[in-house]
Amino acid sequence: MRHSQSGAVAVRMCAGRAGDTPRSGAAGYRTTHLTKANNSMTDRVTAAEPLSAAPANPAASPHVDAGDAGYRKDLKSRHINMIAIGGAIGTGLFLGAGGRMSQAGPSLFIAYAVCGVFAFFVVRALGELVLYRPSSGAFVSYAREFMGEKGAYTAGWLYFLNWSTTAVADITAAATYAHFWAMFSDVPQWILALIALAVVLTANLISVKYFGEMEFWFAIIKVAALVAFMLVGIFLVVTRHEVGGHTPGLANITDNGGIFPHGMMPMLLLIQGVVFAYASVELCGVAAGETENPEKIMPRAINSIMWRVGLFYVGSVVLLALILPYTAYSGDQSPFVTVFDKLGIPGAAGVMNLVVLTAALSSLNSGLYSTGRILRSMSLSGSAPKFTGVMNKGGVPYGGILLTAGFGVAGVLLNYVMPGEAFELVLNFASLGIIGTWAMIMVCSLLFVRGAKRGEVTRPGYQLPWAPYTQIVTLGFLAAVLVLMWMDGGISRTTVNCLPLIAAALTGGWFLVRRRVRATAEARQG
Repeated sequence: MRHSQSGAVAVRMCAGRAGDTPRSGAAGYRTTHLTKANNSMTDRVTAAEPLSAAPANPAASPHVDAGDAGYRKDLKSRHINMIAIGGAIGTGLFLGAGGRMSQAGPSLFIAYAVCGVFAFFVVRALGELVLYRPSSGAFVSYAREFMGEKGAYTAGWLYFLNWSTTAVADITAAATYAHFWAMFSDVPQWILALIALAVVLTANLISVKYFGEMEFWFAIIKVAALVAFMLVGIFLVVTRHEVGGHTPGLANITDNGGIFPHGMMPMLLLIQGVVFAYASVELCGVAAGETENPEKIMPRAINSIMWRVGLFYVGSVVLLALILPYTAYSGDQSPFVTVFDKLGIPGAAGVMNLVVLTAALSSLNSGLYSTGRILRSMSLSGSAPKFTGVMNKGGVPYGGILLTAGFGVAGVLLNYVMPGEAFELVLNFASLGIIGTWAMIMVCSLLFVRGAKRGEVTRPGYQLPWAPYTQIVTLGFLAAVLVLMWMDGGISRTTVNCLPLIAAALTGGWFLVRRRVRATAEARQG
C-alpha cells in the first residue's frame, strides 16, 4: 500500500509547517466559503496518516485531501495515454455519428471540432490542477480547496448523476450489441446486461491495475478500428472507388446541399449530443492520482488529446461525408458499418459491432472507476454515504463502485418497463451531469488562477493558455449548450426544465449532510 513512503511524505510536509503562523494560502482562501470548523481540517491528514498521493510541489500545494490515502500507484504511462484516448473516443462517434450526420449533414465535423476545442480546454485546465496537486478526488478535491465543501458536494453529485445514468445506457447498449451475433440472440437481454456488468465490475474491484489493463486494450481496439477505417476511406477517396453506387469525392457534399444542407440550426442543436461524445475526457485527471509520475505523464497525455480529436473525430466525419451522401447514413446503424456494408466486405458489420460493444464496455469501465474515487473523496469529508469511503486490500474504493453498479442494475430493470422517450430522458440527464462537471472544473481553474495572482498558490509550468479568458469563454459555451437544449424542444427541453428540481435535490441533500461534514471536520481537527 506504499504506506511507509507516503507517511514519510506527510511527516515532512507537516514538519515543514510546524510552528508557522496561519497564512493566507489556499486554506485562507477557503475561509470565505466555510465556517471555521469546515475549513480547518476537513481534507487534511496528520503526520500519522499515510498518503498515497503527495503534491507535486508541496510548497505550492499546502492542501492535502484525506481521500487520497491508500491508493496504489499501479497505473503506468501507457495506461494513462490510452485512458486519455479512450476518454476522447466512445460510442458517440462509433454509433451516434450516423444519426447526427443524417440530421446535420457534413456540418457535423464543425460541431465535433468546436466541442473538441472546449473539451481540450476543460482537460487542460484539469491537467494544470493535477500538476499543482495530484489527487484521485480530482475536481471534487479542487472544488473543496477553492470553493469549500458546498462546491465539492455539488461537483461530486453532478458527476455521479452523469455516470449513474450513463451506466444505464452502457449496460443496455452492451446487451443490445451482443444480440447481433446468433449465438446470443436467444439469451434474454437482462442476462447479457448483467454479464457485461459483472465482467467490468469484477475487473474494477480487484485492483486498479486490472482496470488499467482493461481500458488499455479497449482503447487499442477503438484506435485500431478507426485507423483501419481511415486508411480504407482515404484509399476510396483517392482511387474514387465506387461505394454503393456513389463515387467518393467532393461531389457527395456539393451535390447534396453542401456543408449545411438544412442550414446551421440542425448542427447547433446537435451540439449537446456531441458534448456527450466527449464525456470521459476528464478521466485521465482522476487516474493521475494513481500513477507514479503525473508531472511527466499528464502533459504528454493531455496534449495528445487535441490532435487525436482532430484526426479521429473530425477526420472520420469528413471521410464519411466524402465517401457517401449524408442521406445514406441513419441513427439505426453505425456509419462505419454502413460504409463497409455498401462495400460488400464480408464480416465487416460483425467486426464493427465488436468495436461498438467495446466502446460501451469501456464507458462502463470508466464510469465505475471514476465514481468510486470521487465518492470516496466525498465520503471522507462527510458529504457522501460512509460505505462509499471503504477500501479493500487492493486499494480499491469498492463502496462507491458498487453504488454506481447498483444504479446500472436498476437501469436494466427500468429499461424493461419504460418506453424509448423516457429512457432518452435518462441520457439527457447524463448530459446535464457532464455540463455541470465541466463547469465546476473551469470554475475551480478560474479561482485557482485568481489565487495565484494574489500569491496564495503557485501555478505549475504546465498551464491552461489564455487564462482567465479561456475559462470564461468555456463557461459561456456550456451555458449556450443548455440554451440550445431548451430550444431543441421535446425531451431536451423537458430535461432543462428539470434543472430546478436537480438544484432543489442538491440543496436538500446538503442540509442532510452538513452536520456530518462539520462533525468530520471537527474530528480531524481534534
